[in-house]
Amino acid sequence: MGHVEIWVLTMCVIFQLGYGFYLPGSYPHKYVVGGPLSVKVNSLTSIDTEMPFSYYSLPFCKPKEGVKDSAENLGELLMGDRIENSPYKFKMYVNESEIFLCQSKKVSADDFKLLKKRIDEMYQVNLILDNLPAIRYTKKEGFMLRWTGYPVGVKVQNLYYLFNHLKFKVLIHKYEETSVARVMGTGDAVEVMPTVTKEGSDMPGHMVVGFEVVPCSVVHDGNLVNKLKMYEKYQSPIKCDPNAVSMPIKEGEPIVFTYEVAFEESDIKWPSRWDAYLKMEGSKVHWFSILNSLMVITFLAGIVLVIFLRTVRRDLTRCEELDKESQVQMNEELSGWKLVVGDVFRAPSNPALLCILIGDGVQILGMAIVTILFAALGFMSPASRGTLITGMLFFYLILGIAAGYVAVRLWRTIGCGDHKGWISVAWKAACFFPGIAFLILTILNFLLWGSHSTGAIPFAVFVILLLLWFCISVPLTLVGGYFGAKAHHIEYPVRTNQIPREIPAQKYPSWLLVLGSGTLPFGTLFIELFFIMSSIWMGQVYYVFGFLFIVLILLVVVCAEVSLVLTYMHLCVEDWKWWWKSFFASGSVAIYIFLYSINYLIFDLKSLSGPVSATLYLGYSLFMVLAVMLATGTVGFLSSFWFVHYLFASVKLD
Repeated sequence: MGHVEIWVLTMCVIFQLGYGFYLPGSYPHKYVVGGPLSVKVNSLTSIDTEMPFSYYSLPFCKPKEGVKDSAENLGELLMGDRIENSPYKFKMYVNESEIFLCQSKKVSADDFKLLKKRIDEMYQVNLILDNLPAIRYTKKEGFMLRWTGYPVGVKVQNLYYLFNHLKFKVLIHKYEETSVARVMGTGDAVEVMPTVTKEGSDMPGHMVVGFEVVPCSVVHDGNLVNKLKMYEKYQSPIKCDPNAVSMPIKEGEPIVFTYEVAFEESDIKWPSRWDAYLKMEGSKVHWFSILNSLMVITFLAGIVLVIFLRTVRRDLTRCEELDKESQVQMNEELSGWKLVVGDVFRAPSNPALLCILIGDGVQILGMAIVTILFAALGFMSPASRGTLITGMLFFYLILGIAAGYVAVRLWRTIGCGDHKGWISVAWKAACFFPGIAFLILTILNFLLWGSHSTGAIPFAVFVILLLLWFCISVPLTLVGGYFGAKAHHIEYPVRTNQIPREIPAQKYPSWLLVLGSGTLPFGTLFIELFFIMSSIWMGQVYYVFGFLFIVLILLVVVCAEVSLVLTYMHLCVEDWKWWWKSFFASGSVAIYIFLYSINYLIFDLKSLSGPVSATLYLGYSLFMVLAVMLATGTVGFLSSFWFVHYLFASVKLD
């Protein structure tokens, strides 16, 4: 590695330490005064329908050079983002006003109906400048609210008004460290960075640190417009009043679009430019609530652990302190968990399915931990759209090895070393969760295709996902299965009797306790769940991955403890069928998450309209809940398996 690479890496690390949520490689772009700035458009979005549509599906102005798609990663395509060029163009640090953009064709009956529909459904226009989404400020009850994007229009007294004049404000900061941009510039920087002819040139330049928009509804004079070409100055002054509307949409009449732009020097530095987006409403409540939740759950988990360890240790110490004669006598008077010694490792019902679920659970849990850790370290920031989804997909594919290994090794352990049928187990582990995911996505995709939404996964991407599944995930899972078949199986510390012991009648149904035990893990994450749901369905930016990582680790600990306690309780009442119960003891948190999702739909997404939107919401919720059940159930099962193995290996029982 050369000196330049080492210096670059050092700069990355320093940058990361200072600013926790920035992607290494995303660095300031230098724009010289008068240099071109191009605004891009993303899909139209609405929290009312949750179905994104292309910006150019409405009769907006198109750029002279034609509509071109920006390069998108797999994550952006899966999220429904469609970033395209727009006709809005600025010159760095050059204020302009009354710029004529275009006059649309006469509004047809179909366009008129569509515009009214999009305004009723509260669709937002999303603009992007230098990777920053346009932000809009509004006052409500004395508080300043921030929104990303602006509404297509507004309905007032049965008339529909379109926002056809945009007032832009671009916040800029004087450029420093010109050499870093030349070394580090990536992505869009390649298009916009000026060619540097002289090494070390300190040509004055600026960085974009803020992008604000004020939408207005303005009536234009048709006689003045007819002779104008795109980007020419409109001859009459335009008064932009965000509190008044005056441009009603009428069928058979054209719409005139104009804009103005003002540049303002700001003290905001480049690494802090995302603060305005991240500090959305409720952030203080967010931090306080998470901290409160962490303290309560840590306290509860501590109590459970102390009581549990003391009870088990007392049993073990009592056995160890007795001499041989007393132990023989004690074995004759065994009670509780010691009575099921000959049945505790008896193979469960449907062992292959259990192995498949555990294998898939390990894969999902590993993906979640690695992805959130990378996001917390700043490698997957909100500044780089789609990287989170792309990263999750990548880690999931790679961890197919872990899924195959764990599933097959558990299969061999249950079969006491017999590796017969391991290929079938590994193959099913590779297909179970992705198969269900593809089924759900295909059904939802048909709904989105039918609605002509950009949220629909393009057919080419669908093919790519299938190729990734069968060409990477499945082979890696089979490789993991091969290593699992070669690895030494876990030997049981006690022998299993040929005839199963009868389980005594219980005072209460054991499944009731299993289902109820999911409440404690749910208590760990339900506050965080609200903010995650808000980021997915309400268009808010989620960024506190450090806290999310802590919550995830805490969730793993609580799931393990809940499952251990429940397994111990079942063994104490001579119920030796602990395998599936330990899985569902912690996995039952998924039921509460699904109930919470329905509650969120009814009380928080009141505006969600139409059966398609509700089906999309429930479909994605079901997908999320299944993944959570597999991950948490796996934690519960593996911790219980370790505990039962340790418990019976520690006590010598004949």
